Amino acid sequence: MSADQPPPARPPRRETVTGVPRSARRPPGHAPARSEITEQTTLGATYVRSLMRSQLRTALISLGALVLLVGSLPLLFLLPEVFTTSDLPSPAPFVWAVLGVVVYPVMWLIARWYVRRAERNERAFSKLVEGR
Repeated sequence: MSADQPPPARPPRRETVTGVPRSARRPPGHAPARSEITEQTTLGATYVRSLMRSQLRTALISLGALVLLVGSLPLLFLLPEVFTTSDLPSPAPFVWAVLGVVVYPVMWLIARWYVRRAERNERAFSKLVEGR
């Protein structure tokens, strides 16, 4: 190298990016709702209250149906007495038939509806929390 020649040009300096890659910004399975609930923030409490409100609504609807069913039984048991005369047998077979054929299957249907609805509420809440 001679003294009158300029030094050779260096290639431009490269910058190294040290940030988190876009694909790794959110850990798998992480959702804001889950962290809100875990950290017990106001938003997390709102999520939990929403689940509790939907479960309470489901329980009150099924309880109301059950009260209507059981509450109407005395009126239903009075029906045979209205239509019978004194020489007919007692209405006991009718009462047992109503209890066995009508009441218990309807109670079972109410219980089944309640369980399915409560599980659906839980699944919807899980989807919200997991971010799916």
